[in-house]
Amino acid sequence: MPSEKSADIAAIEAIVSAQAEAWNRGDAKAFSARFAEDGSFTNVFGMTFYGHAAFEQRHREFFETVARGTRATMAIAKLRFVRDDVAIADVDCTTSGYAKLPPGVPANSESAVRSCLQLVFVRENGSWWITAFHNTAVTPLPARS
Repeated sequence: MPSEKSADIAAIEAIVSAQAEAWNRGDAKAFSARFAEDGSFTNVFGMTFYGHAAFEQRHREFFETVARGTRATMAIAKLRFVRDDVAIADVDCTTSGYAKLPPGVPANSESAVRSCLQLVFVRENGSWWITAFHNTAVTPLPARS
């Protein structure tokens, strides 16, 4: 990335880091802090929700039930700027500590759930916002016979 983008890269990395920290506290408000008012969210089941309020409410419900006490790590695998004010981040996410896994969500051999997040960021009024958040579960490949 060009050096003139270093502030933008740092800002986006900080948002992803803050989301992981918020997840680990079970704090839906903080997890949603940089989600755009008109953003879209697709979860691992393919369900799509629109708007900041729906994103925050869905995560509040998740943190209060299935994801209570879970821990997440999030790391940007690739960040690319498609325009000066639009960036796409591919984020590797691992969540552990589920008392009971959500139905249909695969876990790896360590009972952790891996997912790939694709976050589309837009810069508005000097700040970066997540305008699209797409979550895909990583299904472990079957053992070769």
